[in-house]
Amino acid sequence: MAKPMHDTPMLDQLESGPWPSFISGIKRLAQDNDMMVDLLGQLETSYQTRKGYWKGGTVGVIGYGGGVIPRFTELKNADGTAKFPDAAEFHTIRIMPPPGLHYDTGTLRKMCDIWEKYGSGMICAHGQSGDIMFQGCTSDNVQPFFDEINEMGFDMGGAGPSVRTAMSCVGAARCEQSCFDEGKVMRTLINNTLDDLHRPALPYKMKYKVSGCPNDCMNSIQRADFSVIGTWRDDMKVDQAEVKNYVERMGRKKIIDNVITRCPTQALSLNDDDTLAVDNKNCVRCMHCINVMTKALSPGDDKGLSILIGGKRTLKIGDLMGTVIVPFHKMESDEDYEWLEEFATEVLDFFAENALEHERTGEMIERIGLQNFLEGIDVEIDPNMISRPRTNPYVRMDDWEEEVAKWEERRA
Repeated sequence: MAKPMHDTPMLDQLESGPWPSFISGIKRLAQDNDMMVDLLGQLETSYQTRKGYWKGGTVGVIGYGGGVIPRFTELKNADGTAKFPDAAEFHTIRIMPPPGLHYDTGTLRKMCDIWEKYGSGMICAHGQSGDIMFQGCTSDNVQPFFDEINEMGFDMGGAGPSVRTAMSCVGAARCEQSCFDEGKVMRTLINNTLDDLHRPALPYKMKYKVSGCPNDCMNSIQRADFSVIGTWRDDMKVDQAEVKNYVERMGRKKIIDNVITRCPTQALSLNDDDTLAVDNKNCVRCMHCINVMTKALSPGDDKGLSILIGGKRTLKIGDLMGTVIVPFHKMESDEDYEWLEEFATEVLDFFAENALEHERTGEMIERIGLQNFLEGIDVEIDPNMISRPRTNPYVRMDDWEEEVAKWEERRA
């Protein structure tokens, strides 16, 4: 039986609305958990004073420099003791998930049993970085908890100025739009950089995110320094019989209103005989038509991936989306995965040597210029390397037609 609950009038208000409240979840855990009782007490104090009372420190596991986010309370009594002693230490342990976030129920139950043994019972699956966030652990319990999780085959995630935990979409396991093996690409990228993930030594964080098609379910273009997106370079496949079925079922007006007019480059048109005409040269792979008419439309057969560098949320400068660095690369052989490892290493090494402290990859490129970055990683300038697609090239192309001819020659 846990100790008595603290008075929490302000937190109680968060349960009064029509939506589920995280306070209710903490209170359920607090019924037999003193750490969660004191967590509610500290959180109520923060709401009353409008001030946070957590400070950092140094907590880790043997052989690793990252993966644990230390939190020590700053709320003290007059004699220097913690005001809420059972939540005086409330560390978060980041554990890397499997690619595509695949689990079986036995694995999840075993994780929960281990966490109830050593921690608060609070789990966030998954944080923005992709980790399984085990929240609420004392310093003494961090190592034994990790040892048992590690025996299950799971490793520590990234924290601090390091390579962070990668994320991949469910991909080919469940999605018919998949353009490459997302799980294998994610594992290739992470296994290639494990030392930089476990032992923070970079100017700031480096994130890998892998999406199997241009839908980008991982939001990698906006969130990842190294974004991998599935795509295709031949024509989109069209099943005209299924197109006619959609028209018959939905009506021409709905198809025109919901598909044709919503194409961002007006690359679609509906013929008089209810077949679909596609201007593939102007298709920008936005996926809207494929998502609406999945049985009729699908990605082409010449599939591969694109790599964009520099996406991030607001830091020193505003939000940045990734810039296309590798327009297309097929992933069919072991040599292709070796190329991916080498390319990712070039990008990481250049970032480590040239970025300023607390500077993301995109901010480094903004500061030094895309051309210097491309020279540093030994990549040729390409017409696809633009900050705002179809609008504003980074690099002047006075001899545009000659560059287009070069690009078409490379495609062939």
